[in-house]
Amino acid sequence: MTRRIILDCDPGHDDAMAILLAHGAEEIEIAAITTVAGNHTLALTTLNALRLCTLAGIALVPVAAGCAAPLIRELVTAPEIHGTTGLEGHAWGEPTIRVVPEHAVDVIIDLVMASPGEITIVPTGPLTNIAVALRKEPRIAERVREVVLMGGAYTRGNMTPAAEFNVFVDPEAAAIVFDASWPVTMVGLEVTHMALATDDVFSRIEALRTPVSDAVMGMMRFYQEQQLREGGIPAPPVHDPCAVARVARPELVACSDARVEVELAGRLTIGMTVTDFLPRDGRFNAKVGTRLDVDGFWDLFIGALTRLGT
Repeated sequence: MTRRIILDCDPGHDDAMAILLAHGAEEIEIAAITTVAGNHTLALTTLNALRLCTLAGIALVPVAAGCAAPLIRELVTAPEIHGTTGLEGHAWGEPTIRVVPEHAVDVIIDLVMASPGEITIVPTGPLTNIAVALRKEPRIAERVREVVLMGGAYTRGNMTPAAEFNVFVDPEAAAIVFDASWPVTMVGLEVTHMALATDDVFSRIEALRTPVSDAVMGMMRFYQEQQLREGGIPAPPVHDPCAVARVARPELVACSDARVEVELAGRLTIGMTVTDFLPRDGRFNAKVGTRLDVDGFWDLFIGALTRLGT
């Protein structure tokens, strides 16, 4: 069965891979792409989404720009990982796809309200748009199919020792999302650090020899260099496509029930997703990813890129 998704993102190299996977996977239909400030400013993340849509021929999907800053905090970006424009590694021309005039929050609300039980929201950046949509129209919590987000961690962070980047950028928004009544799945660092772009993965992508795969190779080589310089990681983790993979083929990401709460006040732990797997009073509010079928994930990804080249 095809799953309709709203992909809420902040491209970013791994968001780019999430967009391409969602477009190329037979199990996914993209209802909208919405952008948020995170890896870069909103202007750049939106431009990058349009560039990717132009590259992959995503012409009939609305792209809507959303929130330019976290709910109450100053924006933190990640140029040390994604470069000065967010998608270095490929020579981008002027995009032919244009952004729609509606705000991303309104696009999210309208799609969910018009299709009860059909839309899965897949956030791969800070959760600002999703939290604002929920505050503006609380009924979306009853009408969304589920929220499958890339973010958080239950062992250690990557932005700080305690916090993963997406949640750290806007922890108040993350707290709103986890506190809502809708079904939430957290695909965090424990899963995404298994999705490593190894030499074998690079060889499989390079062998496709299509315009899309060539662009992916350029972007991923740049991303690899940045990850190696910043963290000593030779095979970079490809975080965001893991959330898309969970929607396309749920069996690829094993999950456990848990209670997730977001730390908002700790001196050293702002943005920590405090995760309790014990059934204290039965108060679970999320499914939390614990393992990834690595071979199945890369087969899904390479298969999607193959379809985009035909």
